[in-house]
Amino acid sequence: MKKLIFLLVLLITPLLLSSCSPVVQGATAVGAIVSAGIDRRSAGEILDDQTLNMQVGEVVRDDQLLENAHLKFMVYNKAVLVAGEVSSEEAKTYLTKQLKQNALNMKQLINEATVMPSIGYFSRTKDNIITLQIETLFQNQEVFHPIHVKVMTERQIVYLMGSVTKREAEHATNQAAKAKNVVKVVKLFDYLSARPAEEIKKENQNKDEAERKEVLEAKKAELEAAQKELQKQLDELYTN
Repeated sequence: MKKLIFLLVLLITPLLLSSCSPVVQGATAVGAIVSAGIDRRSAGEILDDQTLNMQVGEVVRDDQLLENAHLKFMVYNKAVLVAGEVSSEEAKTYLTKQLKQNALNMKQLINEATVMPSIGYFSRTKDNIITLQIETLFQNQEVFHPIHVKVMTERQIVYLMGSVTKREAEHATNQAAKAKNVVKVVKLFDYLSARPAEEIKKENQNKDEAERKEVLEAKKAELEAAQKELQKQLDELYTN
């Protein structure tokens, strides 16, 4: 419970600090520290996405023509998702143009920005809580590793990105839909025909190690019990 409260504070604090100014948010997961040993992207692909994420942030944050916008974005495998609110169709078109010109190596742009007034503090907080709920649900299932699916929520619409199998995608979608106040789940996955063989090999190795550790612990417990029994018998022998 303490961990959940701490994570919630981390999510809400940026909103408190920026509630009176244009908001630009790059989507971040609870487990934001990416491990190249678990992520299905290579170390180079992860670095490319991190660089692209910074470039997208600079475009949106520094452009005066977008100063009245509230935008979120998420990057995965050089695909860029942008969602939020802009003041006009011209602003949305301008956003697309600027990203295509300045976000180097971007392979795909998904511009989900909507022409409407910027949503308020309460709605932004609700979106962040939905994301937190989903990430918590992802932590409590075993069909896929949580790091394989990225989550972003805007106006209670949940966007999912990642490299997954169809089974994993279906499970992730169903889990996301369980979160309270979700209006819709949008899947933007890169689909795999099967789980990577190396990933399965590592998983089996980890299972083997866990089993060996379990056997070792059982042996230790057995030895301790035998030692206690031997000590008991010695005590009885000396007593008699």
